[in-house]
Amino acid sequence: MNLRIAPGEAFCGSMSQTETERNLGPQPLEAIMAEWALGNHDLVAACEEPLTHKAVQRARKGRRLTPHMMRRIADALNRAVTLQGKTVERPWEISDLFNYPPPKRTA
Repeated sequence: MNLRIAPGEAFCGSMSQTETERNLGPQPLEAIMAEWALGNHDLVAACEEPLTHKAVQRARKGRRLTPHMMRRIADALNRAVTLQGKTVERPWEISDLFNYPPPKRTA
């Protein structure tokens, strides 16, 4: 496929149906972390599995994550709040933190 754009012209390409939108905008996780005064490092430090600052930032900004990483973020958030000595009425689930469903697994 040859894409040539003349100088001064904007590219107005559209996604095909097979492509998936990856940037989904700020997620509910962002507001929850702000409300509880948590930073990326708080989640990284609280997580019992490997978790990077970059992964937390991607989750907050709405980059699509794997179901496993979404679960890891939810577990880390619940643990970070507990480590601060605070309690929540119920643990946060993936659906509370993200405004898109986990991707379906394909065989």
